[in-house]
Amino acid sequence: MTSIETGSAEHIYETLYCARGQAENLIKLHKAQLASDRTSCGSPLANQMRRILHTAAYWLILTARDAIPKAHALVAAKFATLRLRLLKLGARVIETASRFRLAFAAACPDARLIRHIAAGMMPAAP
Repeated sequence: MTSIETGSAEHIYETLYCARGQAENLIKLHKAQLASDRTSCGSPLANQMRRILHTAAYWLILTARDAIPKAHALVAAKFATLRLRLLKLGARVIETASRFRLAFAAACPDARLIRHIAAGMMPAAP
């Protein structure tokens, strides 16, 4: 039931109701998957800093998930799955003057996907 008089029922459902539901799902991901509702520090400033860091992690994982190709199985994965499959990996970091290189184990199943995500998240050249 709504008091909105303009637009069809389908339009209202697709543009307003579904968008609100998606926003609630993203908030739930932020709280549940990243434990961002933990404010166990004694200082309010420390708790605020914790929230800021959790939000930065949230945007980083959301951006990484958006960079996954649409045909890949991880495109709709939860944050906890992405953290386990893409972030909790062992790799050798090789640092040179102009770049960082990651050397994955030969048996790493998601090395190609990680390279694709890193290339997709790289800023455009000026």
